[in-house]
This record gives sequence, C-alpha cells and structure tokens, in this order.
Amino acid sequence: MITEDDVQKAVDFLRDNAPNAAKRKAERIYLEEYRKSLKAIIMTNWTDLPVSAQERQAYQSDVYVNHLRAMKTAVYEDEKQRFLMKAAEAKIEAWRSMNANMRAIKL
Repeated sequence: MITEDDVQKAVDFLRDNAPNAAKRKAERIYLEEYRKSLKAIIMTNWTDLPVSAQERQAYQSDVYVNHLRAMKTAVYEDEKQRFLMKAAEAKIEAWRSMNANMRAIKL
C-alpha cells in the first residue's frame, strides 16, 4: 500500500533532485559533444600524417581514452538519476490509480 507520506516523499524527491538531474544531463551532453572537438584538437598533433592516421592516433591517445572514461561516468550518473526520477513518478501514478479505484468502489 502506498501512503500519502510515500507520495509526499516522492514529490519532494522530484523537486529536490531536479537541479541535480539537470546538471547531470548537461554534463553528459557536454562531454558527448566535446568528444568531437577533443578528437580534432588531438589530431593536430599529427598533421604530417594522413587524416586516417591522425584519427587513429587521436583515438588511441590517453587524453581521448580518459575522456571516454569521463563520458562513461557521466552517462551512468545521468541514467541513474533518470531512473530514480522515473521510479518516483511511477509511485505517484500508482497512488493516483489506487485512489481512483478506491473512489470508484465507494460509488
């Protein structure tokens, strides 16, 4: 049984975590987009090589690999936050349905 207190906690969670959720999503998108710029920046270290070789060197560089690790963390944190928010929303929706069913039974 979902209580009104449970629903209030879910609403509070959504409200209190909205800024954090937005920050995590912004970080994820920034890192995903910056990956392209980073690759281009790293490729300039090997301008004497053909573009395909520059790309290979960029992809294997420590800087690029570390960036991918940061992206992995950002995606994990963003998705974790998103799933927690969805769980809170689902709890509220289940409570609404439960109350609607109880009202229908009373009629």
